[in-house]
Amino acid sequence: MHYFLFIFLIISQLVVAQSSLLQSGPMLGYSGFREVLVWVQTTDEASVKIGYFKEGENERFTDVFKTTKEADYIAKLFPQDLEYGQSYTYKLYLNNQLVAFDYPLTFQTQTLWQWRTDPPEFSFAIGSCFYANETKDDRPGKPYGGEYTIFNSIHQKAPDFMMWLGDNVYLRTPDFLTNTGIRHRFRHARSIPELQPLLSSTHHYAIWDDHDYGPNDADRSYVNKQLTEKAFNDYWGNPNTDATNKGGITGQFMWQDVAFFLLDNRYHRAPNKLRSDDKALLGRDQIDWLIDALRSTRAPFKFICIGGQTVSNAAVYENYATYPTEREYLLQRIEEEKIEGVIFLSGDRHHTEISKMPRSSSYPLHDFTCSPLTSGTHRPKDENNDFILKDKTYYERNFGIITISGSRTDRQLKLTIYNSQGQAQWDYNVSARELKYPRK
Repeated sequence: MHYFLFIFLIISQLVVAQSSLLQSGPMLGYSGFREVLVWVQTTDEASVKIGYFKEGENERFTDVFKTTKEADYIAKLFPQDLEYGQSYTYKLYLNNQLVAFDYPLTFQTQTLWQWRTDPPEFSFAIGSCFYANETKDDRPGKPYGGEYTIFNSIHQKAPDFMMWLGDNVYLRTPDFLTNTGIRHRFRHARSIPELQPLLSSTHHYAIWDDHDYGPNDADRSYVNKQLTEKAFNDYWGNPNTDATNKGGITGQFMWQDVAFFLLDNRYHRAPNKLRSDDKALLGRDQIDWLIDALRSTRAPFKFICIGGQTVSNAAVYENYATYPTEREYLLQRIEEEKIEGVIFLSGDRHHTEISKMPRSSSYPLHDFTCSPLTSGTHRPKDENNDFILKDKTYYERNFGIITISGSRTDRQLKLTIYNSQGQAQWDYNVSARELKYPRK
């Protein structure tokens, strides 16, 4: 009896010891056909590996990755030689010891539907503006962040992936000037306990806005932008970055038959107060890359993900309308190239709304703005956005779930906005057929 008690105590101590080595994660990054990315951060140097299997199979393992202080104790692991369209259970091992979780760890691969079946139905979450309180660094007074249980609500909806639309971290005064400060803020936000179950079984993609790029309203002059670029790429698991080879986080990915374009509205952005209407927000190199990339896909929906609003014509705050010449250039290029299926996804504004811009010779352009997750909110006000859908706004903490369904030639989109408790507030539906140019 004493022997079994001794063994139990030893095993319990090992489990506690390995759990204490885990800072945050595991988090799922991109999903491919044969490979996925799993992200883990430890509290100290450790050997990290992932075991994975689908039902009826023996467990396989990734290569062992050793975390180091110089690399912020981050490990990126790559389960490989996977089968298409499958769900896998996985396990986390630190120093060759299994880490226990009270929720399941699963990842999935994408389905090879092309030339075989209709594309599968799928859903993804959208949200922006995640503020994690830290009293010693925050402004005095009422905490700005709250309702972290929103991440449990998203997790319960079981989306296939989440698209983070910027301000996913709020850098603060003690953070901007050094790599140590930047890394502290990313580490702190990623470690919020309520976030962990969502990270573990939903794949994640991200863009940034000013608060995870630098100071409030930061632009191309921010001297530490290469440090935050490195931190962003270390802490997220996008499949590619810097698509223009000019710096920044621009990239793209596909999920089933739908294309996503991840834009960088900070790295090349001219200062808001620069005395010129002809100033850059994305920059011509990024816009020209975007148009090429849009033109190169036949996806029925083409989601352009950008930190701030594009379709709204309210020239307020940091909306694209405050950069009128470049905004017009972008919209004109979309029109000239007859690019179909375009929908903008944005965050930033601390409220949620849909803008819908009618166009005389083509389909209307939509912008789904979804914000905030945990940051502060504000009261409704009229900003003179001519394109706002008055009954599709929400001014409390919230997230969205977009579901894509239907046959290959008749894809349908449904957006549902939920409050932080996971209760539906309103829906919006649009068909890919509605996002086409008139046929002669």
